[in-house]
Amino acid sequence: MTEKKKRHWLSRLSFGTVSLVVSGLLLLSYLSVAVDPAKAWLFTLFGLLYPVFLLIALGLFVWSLFRRSSMRGLLLLVLLPSLFFAGRYYQFPWRSVEGTPSLKVVSYNVGLFAHADGEPKDRLEVADSVSAYLLRQNADIICLQEFYLPSKVKMDRWLKEHFPGYKAEYYVLTGKTGSAGNLTLSRRPVVARGKEVFEKSTNMAIWTDVQLDSGTVRIYNCHFESYNISLRALVKGVRDEVFMEETGLKMRRSIRERPRQVTHVLQSMNLASMRSLAVGDFNDTPLSYTYFRLLRGRKDTFVKAGHGFGATYRALWPFLRIDYILYPKDLTAVSYTVGDVAYSDHYPVISTYYEAARDTK
Repeated sequence: MTEKKKRHWLSRLSFGTVSLVVSGLLLLSYLSVAVDPAKAWLFTLFGLLYPVFLLIALGLFVWSLFRRSSMRGLLLLVLLPSLFFAGRYYQFPWRSVEGTPSLKVVSYNVGLFAHADGEPKDRLEVADSVSAYLLRQNADIICLQEFYLPSKVKMDRWLKEHFPGYKAEYYVLTGKTGSAGNLTLSRRPVVARGKEVFEKSTNMAIWTDVQLDSGTVRIYNCHFESYNISLRALVKGVRDEVFMEETGLKMRRSIRERPRQVTHVLQSMNLASMRSLAVGDFNDTPLSYTYFRLLRGRKDTFVKAGHGFGATYRALWPFLRIDYILYPKDLTAVSYTVGDVAYSDHYPVISTYYEAARDTK
């Protein structure tokens, strides 16, 4: 074998090996929607890395066409399911619905008002800026996660001053420095409310029954188990074995807890036997077991009415979409926008609807 043929053979072998590995990883990421991470937590990581695997597989497929590789058939085959999944990360702006929507919903993880870029840095000043931004949205329903006020501030008085015209329903955990939790604000009549407290967790879900023109709907304002990992600390501590071990334990715990918390909320939904929206910070991507469980009987507003990238976590834009508004099928999504403000480590999501089913997609 000549030196040139040997290099060609090694190149083909290397390309084939890389293609097989990436194809396998992409297939595992698809399986993450069906495998309960409470039993096999690694599948959540495969789903989390789906955009990376997809981009690599696409690059390999294009390269295989140029080099006429025998791997192009396999790569095309494993890419086909992404015709269904990729739209949950990116939407082309082709769909439009005419008319004036009758319902507007906003969801925003405000990050305890502790993650704003630039000025102001004081948490109460950030809270003032966020409330002013939310009032400009003129929404009917506002769902906030990781809402925070210091202990010196009276919660009800602050809410009345900053959100006139809204009925506030909240559940917060109170400590020495202040209170934090979930807050739902409604300009529509509220007929009932409740909470779903998760065992051994500071995360939670609250529900509010709201009277719309088309009848009562239940809004579940959810904040499922967080990873509790700082990306900056992770980068700095990547060579610290103890830190990495603790980080791994946190990730495994959060991955295993979220399915149980979703089950808790789904049981509440089943007992209520009424149409409901699942809103909030799910801390899971669109290629996850928890997302697809909550999607049953509902539609994803971004998929139906969004455009561009749907990512909602600022630090890993445009790859990480973890905030959602899932709506019942008897509503019609008109628009979906990811707000471009830096008051938190999350972006707000803003959606509008008709109060009757008119979906064309």
